[in-house]
Amino acid sequence: MLWGLWRRLSVTVGRMQTETIRDELEAARSALDTFIGNDAAVERIAEAARLCARSLKTGGKLLAVGNGGSCADAMHFAEELSGRYRADRPAIAALACTDPGHITCTANDYGYDRVFARWVEAIARPGDVLVALSTSGNSGNVVAAVEAAKARSCQVILLLGKDGGTLDRTGDLQWIVPGRTSDRIQEIHMLILHCLVGAIEREVASG
Repeated sequence: MLWGLWRRLSVTVGRMQTETIRDELEAARSALDTFIGNDAAVERIAEAARLCARSLKTGGKLLAVGNGGSCADAMHFAEELSGRYRADRPAIAALACTDPGHITCTANDYGYDRVFARWVEAIARPGDVLVALSTSGNSGNVVAAVEAAKARSCQVILLLGKDGGTLDRTGDLQWIVPGRTSDRIQEIHMLILHCLVGAIEREVASG
């Protein structure tokens, strides 16, 4: 009897799991369809690639910052430029702020809100481009990094979520990905970054 009850419960839970997973996938597809349907948002990727390529062609570099999953996305973006994306080509100057020594030292001495700004102050030069990610648009350390970049005559590309938060319209180009949860927003952010990497490669190769 108990064995039969356990089996029925297991089947019910399994069906619920499958339905929940399908709902997650449908939500991700809906978010992507919404983004693709926004012509201006798609065209902005090409515009951002041109902005980045202009910097690179004049000896500039690309910097990237974000917290948590957005930090991983910033690192992913940078390594596919400095390393390799889909095909061999010359390395592209891109860095993400992920050094634990810098982050922990700065957080300890100046507070966590200064970890990215201090890094920008150290390595950014006029003409560089900062790519900043924040799913809320309210991350204090990302806000400070954008302010530091603008003070150094860098251009700023923002990948935001929800209503854009404090960072809305503080950069040169931006996307605001609507969504209730950070994971859905970050999924679209990563697609934007992958498209941006490929577009940057094509712009740089075009001379």
